[in-house]
Amino acid sequence: QVQLVESGGGLVQAGGSLRLSCAASGRTFSSYAMGWFRQAPGEEREFVAAISRSGESTYYADSVKGRFTISRDNAKNTVYLQMNSLKPEDTAVYYCAADSDLHTIVVVAATPPRYWGQGTQVTVSS
Repeated sequence: QVQLVESGGGLVQAGGSLRLSCAASGRTFSSYAMGWFRQAPGEEREFVAAISRSGESTYYADSVKGRFTISRDNAKNTVYLQMNSLKPEDTAVYYCAADSDLHTIVVVAATPPRYWGQGTQVTVSS
């Protein structure tokens, strides 16, 4: 069982930056691939970024590539999402997800990740 708690959301002006954190419980954090998803009002949840268990491989949605960076610290059981050059269209609730199978995070058609956080609101004003 893994519990995920996101933090770091808030209100920021367009062009600004935020860093989201997701703290995981348990002693097997390094056994899980991690990812970030987001859901805007009236929209479906969408993939944002993912990172492999070791942190060596990262994946991004085209809409955030070059602006967002995912990273992890296995010693701190935490995954991060650094968001730069934020746009109003980045406004959404951001969710952290974990699964032992990276495929569930990166591939939209795959079975969804097993574990989810409660979400943190990110609002970008124009």
